[in-house]
Amino acid sequence: MSKRTMSIGGATYDLFVRFSEETVAMYSDHKAFKLTLGDKIRAEEVLEMCGGGASNTAVGLARLGCQAGFCGVVGDDQWGGKLLENFNKENVDITCATVVEGEVSSFSIILSAGSGERVILYDPGTNDHLHDVTFDKEQVGTMDWIYFNHIQANTCAIEDDMIGILAAETGPGLTWNPGGCQIDVGVDAPNNCTLLAHTNLLLLNKSEALEFSKTSTVEEAMKTLLAKGVRNVCITDGSRGTIASDGKNTYHCPILSESTVTDTTGAGDAFGTGATWALLEGKSLPEALRAGTINASSVVSKIGAQAGLLTHTEMKHQLQNTALDVTSTPLL
Repeated sequence: MSKRTMSIGGATYDLFVRFSEETVAMYSDHKAFKLTLGDKIRAEEVLEMCGGGASNTAVGLARLGCQAGFCGVVGDDQWGGKLLENFNKENVDITCATVVEGEVSSFSIILSAGSGERVILYDPGTNDHLHDVTFDKEQVGTMDWIYFNHIQANTCAIEDDMIGILAAETGPGLTWNPGGCQIDVGVDAPNNCTLLAHTNLLLLNKSEALEFSKTSTVEEAMKTLLAKGVRNVCITDGSRGTIASDGKNTYHCPILSESTVTDTTGAGDAFGTGATWALLEGKSLPEALRAGTINASSVVSKIGAQAGLLTHTEMKHQLQNTALDVTSTPLL
């Protein structure tokens, strides 16, 4: 029987505005769009798509064969309607979704260049309204696995309920991708300490890992996070791939060098979805890294956060036929 999962966090309606690479300039230490005030710049393409962390991971897990659900808040506007329509199309259970009347759903305007770089302008909208009143802890507590995505500061109020669910003797597994409000207070904050002790898979990029752990190197961050009781830690580092550990060994998984990068939106969610699915399937951490990397590679080859998410059949085929070696060294 397929596993029951619940993705908690945001759903966002994304408007992609694509420009040519000529609108990107290289400065001394960074790239930026050249959007001079008063200019009129022609967009190459404008696309509307569904996104948001919990939306992306719920759709990704549903495509991989899980009985996936979404726990979050949308408005009763046209964007909220399209987000709910997308969940229904992707066979995502929306029993735990809350629709707020008279409020604007979260939306983003994503300025994208041909080389894959992008700038995201966003309004959290109804994502700010996920709190104790709209969080169905009874339903969430029946899941096999919870995917706790980035959340808004106001949403941190649900952490106490989350801790109660995870502390149950037969509590669900947990994938956690901490949000800014959680990263800012660090690993020693009481709720963070407790959540980390119940986390099966912790997902952070390099800068988040260093800030969260208050350390200066990935190796130090890894040891700090494992010491808090996390079973598996994954730290992504862009083109340098992913470093991970299960407390016994350190693993490095490169990116797929032949990948075509069209748009990097949703790459982290796709990685986390693939890795979570692999652990639910009983696969090892190295195999989870491969699954996450393959899923992320597929997503960045297309525009938007969900278009490239793989199905169960596609993932199994690519795991068998993709050359992607994960190296291992003992944890020092």
